[in-house]
Amino acid sequence: MQNRRSFLRLSATGGALLLGGAFPFESLAGSATHKLTILHTNDVHSRLDPFPLDGSKYQGEGGVAERASLINSIRKETEQLLLLDAGDIFQGTPYFNLFKGEPEMKAMSLMGYDAATMGNHDFDAGVDGFAKQLIHANFPILIANYDFAATALEGKTQPYKTFKKGAIKVGVFGLGIELKGLVPDDAFGKTVYLEPIQIANRTAERLKKEEKCDFIICLSHLGYHSNGRKVNDLILAKESENIDLIIGGHTHTFLDEPTLLKNKKQKDIIVNQVGWAGVRLGRLDFEFDSKKSSKLTNAQSVIVRKQTRG
Repeated sequence: MQNRRSFLRLSATGGALLLGGAFPFESLAGSATHKLTILHTNDVHSRLDPFPLDGSKYQGEGGVAERASLINSIRKETEQLLLLDAGDIFQGTPYFNLFKGEPEMKAMSLMGYDAATMGNHDFDAGVDGFAKQLIHANFPILIANYDFAATALEGKTQPYKTFKKGAIKVGVFGLGIELKGLVPDDAFGKTVYLEPIQIANRTAERLKKEEKCDFIICLSHLGYHSNGRKVNDLILAKESENIDLIIGGHTHTFLDEPTLLKNKKQKDIIVNQVGWAGVRLGRLDFEFDSKKSSKLTNAQSVIVRKQTRG
């Protein structure tokens, strides 16, 4: 995890601290034709309540009520918005132990999430357990490199989804980490893991050429760095061809600013991740010119903080 923090206090509904412009952006010449705001979380791990006010590192931070209030305040200031999650929705508090994911799915639905992918801990109640909780989700689970044939999740997830945001068509797809050795065999059952880079490039190409998407997002639970594994978000970015943005999870990485890399075609690709436990909300603002070429104009890592009552 990165420890450097430089945050600017802002007065916002629900109480929040915003990252103070650490990412260097050039000013745009003239006004852009279209705007898109992307909000994202990862590795929330069933943290429905804020951390207690006990002097710990994240005291008073997180909580779905505070996050919902913040999301609603941002929605009031922007017309075109996507709210996404990069997996590990489940496991980490007694809420999951008792209710097996129902309150997490209901909370995300009430907050208006547009899509999420699966993390390894989303298998902690087994494939059947995750499938059971989808009745409470009004958003799709996107995962392109898990084959769920002959499991309870067959037909209940999808590899990608497209969203029309004004004049901009956005394609979003999901990638999951290799489960063998990370998740008990009986938890993922007959789920088949497919090599993610090949699947990512194939899916992104379809979104670009067949679905005619202007902007392509990968929700990745591969991890920002490898931790001994062969594939991570940085490798994926460099080996990709049509992805514009990777929203990551798994490694609980707090990025002070998004990582800007070059893909296989030497075009810009952005990688971002906002820690864990719902203590941060990532915000990325893009502007598109008349040719629908995108430019990142603003990046913030928002601390979701419990409001002191009194």
